[in-house]
Amino acid sequence: MKKILIINGHPDKESFNFALAQSYKKGALKSGAAIQEIHIGELDFNPNLQFGYRKRTALEPDLLDAQEKVKWAEHLVWIYPVWWDSVPALMKGFIDRVLLPSFAFQKRENSVWWDQLLKNKSARIISTLDQPAWYYWLVYRQPSNHAMKKLTLEFCGLSPVRVTTIGPMRLSKEDYRQKWLRKIEQLGVQNK
Repeated sequence: MKKILIINGHPDKESFNFALAQSYKKGALKSGAAIQEIHIGELDFNPNLQFGYRKRTALEPDLLDAQEKVKWAEHLVWIYPVWWDSVPALMKGFIDRVLLPSFAFQKRENSVWWDQLLKNKSARIISTLDQPAWYYWLVYRQPSNHAMKKLTLEFCGLSPVRVTTIGPMRLSKEDYRQKWLRKIEQLGVQNK
């Protein structure tokens, strides 16, 4: 039984991102996977990494719980909207505060290199856009997906990291949304 953590980065419970998270969960449960969830917008924490890595700020209970869920999981599914070609601010603060040195990675003494502490885990990024996904890739080179995949998740050792980009959402019709909900449910069934 695969252990899957679904992390929803959209703060609005009525967003399409929540429907995507539920579709993935539905599919994963069909496969027999064990599921845990984090809805970042429901957590109580300060998203500001006030002192950077120079001085440690105590983690709030919700962030300690989040770290336990990350440790438990074999597969992490990140679902978020792309805002200003990045992730939502609260999600960025969550990443800053949770994926810390000694937990997600460790810088080596007197070296520019680091150790990846979240190896033997895989991930799926599901991001939504207000522009066509092909345009985001071709014109902008998908900066938020690249940053999440290469500079965050793979940096910490997760592999493989697969990406699904859905867009345009703005002005999309119900049949388009239903098609994507079915596709995401299938990804859940496949535990990918």
